[in-house]
Amino acid sequence: MREGLHWNFGDLLDGCASRLPGDAPAVIQGSCTLSWADFTRRTNNVAARLDALGARPGDKVAIYLRNCAEYVEAVGACFKARLVPLNVNFRYLDEELYYIFDNSDANFVVFGNEFVERVDHVRDRLPGVRWIQVGGETADFAVDFEQLAETGDGAPLDIERSEEDLLFVYTGGTTGMPKAVMWRQGDLWMALGGGTNVPANRRVRPATPEEHLENVQRHGPGPRQITACPLMHGTGLFTTIGNLAGGGCAILLEKPNFDGVEFWETVERTRANSAIIVGDAFAKPMLNALDENPGRWDLSSLKILISSGVMWSSDVKRRLLEHHSSMSLADMFGSSEAIGFGISVTSGKGESQTARFKIGDRCKVFTEDHREVEPGSGERGFIARSGPIPLGYYKDEEKTARTFPTINGVRYSIPGDWCTVDADGTLNLLGRGSACINTAGEKVYPEEVEEVLKTHPGVEDALVFGIDDDKWGQAVTAVVSLSPGESFDEAVLRAHVREALAGYKTPKRIHAVEKMFRGANGKADYKQAAAYAMSR
Repeated sequence: MREGLHWNFGDLLDGCASRLPGDAPAVIQGSCTLSWADFTRRTNNVAARLDALGARPGDKVAIYLRNCAEYVEAVGACFKARLVPLNVNFRYLDEELYYIFDNSDANFVVFGNEFVERVDHVRDRLPGVRWIQVGGETADFAVDFEQLAETGDGAPLDIERSEEDLLFVYTGGTTGMPKAVMWRQGDLWMALGGGTNVPANRRVRPATPEEHLENVQRHGPGPRQITACPLMHGTGLFTTIGNLAGGGCAILLEKPNFDGVEFWETVERTRANSAIIVGDAFAKPMLNALDENPGRWDLSSLKILISSGVMWSSDVKRRLLEHHSSMSLADMFGSSEAIGFGISVTSGKGESQTARFKIGDRCKVFTEDHREVEPGSGERGFIARSGPIPLGYYKDEEKTARTFPTINGVRYSIPGDWCTVDADGTLNLLGRGSACINTAGEKVYPEEVEEVLKTHPGVEDALVFGIDDDKWGQAVTAVVSLSPGESFDEAVLRAHVREALAGYKTPKRIHAVEKMFRGANGKADYKQAAAYAMSR
């Protein structure tokens, strides 16, 4: 029986629903709007139906969908039934899918009808999995998600939840097989700000869930936030969960690939207040749409544009603000393993430099041997965060010990991002350690070279990586995609880098590609880029 509310997303979602107008929007995608009343009824029904199908607290539910309302509903239902939702990259092929389902010990898989054939390829190897299909004619081996959502009275589950209930986020990094980062819901809520970023709380951390929900009721429906990046990655999922738990509305785009015109049309139509993107891979198409259609859309509702996951170049920020000077651009430095390493805010009042962040609370910088870096020393180290951090990686004690070490009696998350720290606490991000290039004994951080390449007017996007080389150990190599109407000149681009950086950082070879090697979340696929360069 329920004894009280916890910092548990199931409790927070139920609590928001009981305090908001039933017709307030919870999820919007295209012409479809799911009210808070319908979202609550359907998620409660799915949670109850999963229980009837044999789900028990702690069971794992893999979500294999593109962005859609059912994705948000499936995650919400898992929270309410005390199940563990986990993300699946919708670009995976058979063996990658099998690995995720098997490694996670998935008990249920919620999948889109477009993936029926791929699921059919692996399901015989996973006899313990129950399959739930979203959309289309339901396969004979699956249960229809819509039937689950529309069966029942929609009443809240009368169960005691816990802040210890888990959420898994599979992250690939740059090496090895993907691993599930295990977040306790109470830790994740606190890492997301503990409610201080919810307007109802006016930047004052609520002491209890009841206090937070009373504030939500007093303030009314929360922000309308566009999640432009995939929900299957931490950036999109975390921000969407946090917004809904504050009584907000999740707005999703319809097209399978990001489209700048659709984004701005959605801002105008839904009166969105905020949006989540992942760096230049999203920001540049947005900027191109504005440049090609000056004054076409009413952007006045958009107050803040947030990016996380990759660096966001200062030139693109500046040009976006030329179209809408009253919004703020927040570049968040974090990862699936830790939230809140640093923040960089750009507005019409001032400009920030690429890869420079104000260090977050509870953050330090350590050398490889766990010696604290002195601010202003210029010494390079790894950013680390204490406080509310994950438990570790599911079924990987060795990697957990490396990434979540205890230093001087304090447990930290150290995902592997190199940086220096100025005397005033400003972080200068150099790049992920596993992607660092060692060329003739010199360390080259890919992001530094990428940003210089992207300042050339002929370059739309760039990735930099190391290729094994007999002379250099690793040869700095780049692939670029060109701006519309531009022609490729390798020598000119190499000279452009050499003018800005030390000679050893200049790519030995640069290759032009029609489409950059990035995932749907905007993150770089260095393995595929390197394979392409080697084939050339």
